[in-house]
Amino acid sequence: MGAVLGLDLTGMITAAGRLLTSDESMRLDDFARRRCAGEPVARILGCKEFWGLPLQLSAATLVPRPDTETVVELALEMPRAVTRSDHRYRIADIGTGSGAILLALLSELPDHYGIGTDISEAALRIASANAANLGLADRAGFVACYYAAALTDTFDLIVSNPPYIRSAEIATLATEVRDYDPIGALDGGKDGLDAYRAIIPQAAGLLAPGGAVVMEVGYGQSEHVEDLMAWAGLRLEKPPKPDMAGIRRAVAGRKLPP
Repeated sequence: MGAVLGLDLTGMITAAGRLLTSDESMRLDDFARRRCAGEPVARILGCKEFWGLPLQLSAATLVPRPDTETVVELALEMPRAVTRSDHRYRIADIGTGSGAILLALLSELPDHYGIGTDISEAALRIASANAANLGLADRAGFVACYYAAALTDTFDLIVSNPPYIRSAEIATLATEVRDYDPIGALDGGKDGLDAYRAIIPQAAGLLAPGGAVVMEVGYGQSEHVEDLMAWAGLRLEKPPKPDMAGIRRAVAGRKLPP
């Protein structure tokens, strides 16, 4: 209702006595029909708030979720261990989608810049538009590639929310996720860990000494991802960070100096 009328809650209360126009009524009926069919509100409206930032969405992007803010929280703790206070951090967001994690970090780190990668050019167009709308386009770049395949620079912070749902579990997901989020951003293979096996070695090679990688993980996956980070030579100096439900949601590893 608020989206149809362009009003916030206070505005709707104030205008409670006014009648809808026929156009408003038709649009509201359309929204209600789509919601009853299971389409998420964020997809109906085409936008979602993440870390207090308004982000555009499309069929090519995941709907950013509050759980993923745990990655941002942990990532903001990690750069503090990197030496040289005048150093401008290079950030890479692998599988950036709408740009949510990268843009949240850049909003909190005004002197730093980053690159988001995604295999979907359609997703990158949305991420680029979000960067422009938030006034971050001069510090954010985007490149189409498979995970980090096109990156050759070194980075101080690498973040990622990769696909981690086990293939056999896709059919059991809620309608809002199963039928509307892009399958490539959900399906993590037979055990849900395919993306981590690809990204973590890439990240270990791209990190500058003292740099850190922070990744979102699914339920019960934190120990497996910690093992993959350890095998790649990364130091696990912080325990996994839990989300609001207490699930270990963000895992971090740091590249030791030579």
